Amino acid sequence: MADRLQHRGPDAGRVTNLGQATLGHRRLAVIDTGPQANQPMADSLGGHWIVYNGETYNFRELRAELSAKGAKFRTQSDTEVVLEAYKAWGADCVTRFNGMFAIAIWDTANRTLFLARDRLGKKPLFWSRTTEGGIVFSSEIKSILTHPEIEGALNPAAVSEFTSLNYVLGNTPVFQDVQLLPPGTFMIANGTNAPEPRLYWDLAESFRNKRRFKSDQQAAEELRALIDDAVSARLVSDVPVGIFLSGGIDSSAIAASVRDKAFSDPPHSFSIGFSEKSFDEVDEARATAAFLNIPFHEKTMSMDLENTLARMVYYGDTPFADSSFFPTYYLAQFARRSVTVALSGDGGDELFAGYETYAADRYRAAVGRLPRRAFSLAARTFGALLPVSFDKVSLDYKIRKFLRGAHLDADSAHYFWRTIFEPDEKRSLLRRDRHSEIREDGKAAFLAHAAAVAECAPLDRAMYVDIKTWLVDDILLKLDRTTMAHSLEARTPLLDYRVVEFAASLPLGLKMKGLNKKYLLKESQRGRIPDQVLTRKKRGFGAPFSYSIQGELHDFAMDATHDPVLDDWFEQGSIDKLWAAHLSKREDNGLKLLGIMNFSIWLNQIRQNTIFSPERDIAPTVAVLAP
Repeated sequence: MADRLQHRGPDAGRVTNLGQATLGHRRLAVIDTGPQANQPMADSLGGHWIVYNGETYNFRELRAELSAKGAKFRTQSDTEVVLEAYKAWGADCVTRFNGMFAIAIWDTANRTLFLARDRLGKKPLFWSRTTEGGIVFSSEIKSILTHPEIEGALNPAAVSEFTSLNYVLGNTPVFQDVQLLPPGTFMIANGTNAPEPRLYWDLAESFRNKRRFKSDQQAAEELRALIDDAVSARLVSDVPVGIFLSGGIDSSAIAASVRDKAFSDPPHSFSIGFSEKSFDEVDEARATAAFLNIPFHEKTMSMDLENTLARMVYYGDTPFADSSFFPTYYLAQFARRSVTVALSGDGGDELFAGYETYAADRYRAAVGRLPRRAFSLAARTFGALLPVSFDKVSLDYKIRKFLRGAHLDADSAHYFWRTIFEPDEKRSLLRRDRHSEIREDGKAAFLAHAAAVAECAPLDRAMYVDIKTWLVDDILLKLDRTTMAHSLEARTPLLDYRVVEFAASLPLGLKMKGLNKKYLLKESQRGRIPDQVLTRKKRGFGAPFSYSIQGELHDFAMDATHDPVLDDWFEQGSIDKLWAAHLSKREDNGLKLLGIMNFSIWLNQIRQNTIFSPERDIAPTVAVLAP
């Protein structure tokens, strides 16, 4: 099981048998890189043991507090601070941590296992019950499936959600006996009661309790100070730190904050570009780096999926098909040549209303009362007049998608904007004998999250839903898996929980003023990043997959989407229709075909057991944990 995680921790690895518990760990050394900080780690008395993935950025302050209470430390690591914090405060320790983490602590005297995950779900933590009543846990599913008592039966509901969204929601197990611990929860197993996740952080409260400010400037200054403090905390490292830099406001704000720390030798920045210009932001990133006077490194990538897609699917660990996976994977690979830690701007869109879907929500509110037939007529008219474009988030795509969903209520429409295969399309794609068992498609989970903040405005509900679904189950999954594939630690200052709570508490007009998205974030950075970054239209971070499968990747993609492994789930005739419409440019079906393609490769890895060894230098092994 530990060997399956070698990519996450190449610097050290150990398995320790403690009788009723066996702990394994793979280490990426970042803080106190010496062997004294390796894991599994015991306290000075040997009564408590920890395995831990992540970083606790306020560990120095907590160490001082714990030392005053009599705790003794043998290392300079944050791991030991987390262990001593649990001894001092029990499960409540997680409320004191500012960081990203998956934690497992074994109390030998009380025979108690404590599992916890950070507030936003930046680090994954899977767990399962064995047939003999034990508990198995790990950072990735592929590690869990190595255990001989875990059957790994594919969950049809997960296939349904993946077909709808191109990812699987965290509360839907991909395999029926493997659970994902939800963000902001902990769990205690002691052999007495069935372990159940317990919530220790509730962001909904911040959405409900709106703050008031004397002026927009006061709010902007407070946000800027919060971001600067979050960045400062994430620069603490005993290994080199870099910055992922695009041409957008989020990563530029992080880079500007780093620059303001007045480093004589500032961290280097890294960017990935494409030959397809509508997807390329290297020129903008280069200009921002020059403006800030920070070192900049760039690389133009080609869509060499034939040689790398199987590896990407392997590291993705679950059915997952986001076109931004590819550039992020290559960006992490590129940056890892120079640094071990990278700061990323992820989170800004969800916190400050940066997505086009939020504009769609606003438009829907204005015209949603029109009869459905009016939208149907408009959709047919625009469909005939607007040529299909394969550019990133093209105007024709936005108009067509909007008109098909504008008649829905606010929460249902927001879910609709996020779908890849719409309900009718999914029914055509899935085999008829599967329809009865895969009726769930994720909408119920979206609506349940919206109901948790029912008293909030529709746009606030949409952002809350995105934080609970899209952010954790797509964006942060992608960031964790792509960076860990290359043994690179990614840190996200904008997702410091203090910044997240502040953003949630903002009045809507400070997030989106009219149709001006990310209003307050832009105001907080005015004067320290280039003006064109503040006014530039959002592009997003994706890959030109729709173009590639018409050209150099056509044969490879065609073979993958016609693999017999798909016959248990999909109607081949429907896949042929998707291809025909795409190749004739009547529709942009790139994301749909990408999802089918990735699912095909993932299924093959599962069935052939190559999920454990996609590369020759990784040999499958088995580790057994006692119940």
